[in-house]
Amino acid sequence: MRQSREEEFATFFDVASPRLLSAAWLLTGEQHAAEDLAQEALARTYARWGTVRTGNPMAFARRVLANLHTDRWRRHRREVLTEETPEVGRAHDPRTVDLVRALRTLSPRERECVVLRHYLDLSEKQTAETLGISVGSVKSYTMHGLRGLRAQLSEDEASHV
Repeated sequence: MRQSREEEFATFFDVASPRLLSAAWLLTGEQHAAEDLAQEALARTYARWGTVRTGNPMAFARRVLANLHTDRWRRHRREVLTEETPEVGRAHDPRTVDLVRALRTLSPRERECVVLRHYLDLSEKQTAETLGISVGSVKSYTMHGLRGLRAQLSEDEASHV
């Protein structure tokens, strides 16, 4: 019985880890922090696998990821922004680098809402449940975040012309 649970988690890990890592990278904008965040989310999911596996383990892992990110930015209220590009293969795509730079200009909660809603394609209700906030707050943070992204990306585009 234990072996089948191990195999189930291994399958889940293979499917979920790239998506969680990408989401974590968009949330943090830093490769090492994203790896730590995704690894910790998967470790906590594994620790609860006996109960989580029968429900929606990806939703549980996303919630853990979002909560860990929230804990991280609450501990470090002041973000240190740098001009360094990410160390991953995505760095070669200028559009992705521009997006991550633009995401860094948003408040942490705006960034979480935009990433969960538009990258992970969660509904407003799922995003609210994941972050432990109201649907109205998700709508507000997402609206402000998208407005900020549009302004930042159009500003970047204008400076490249």
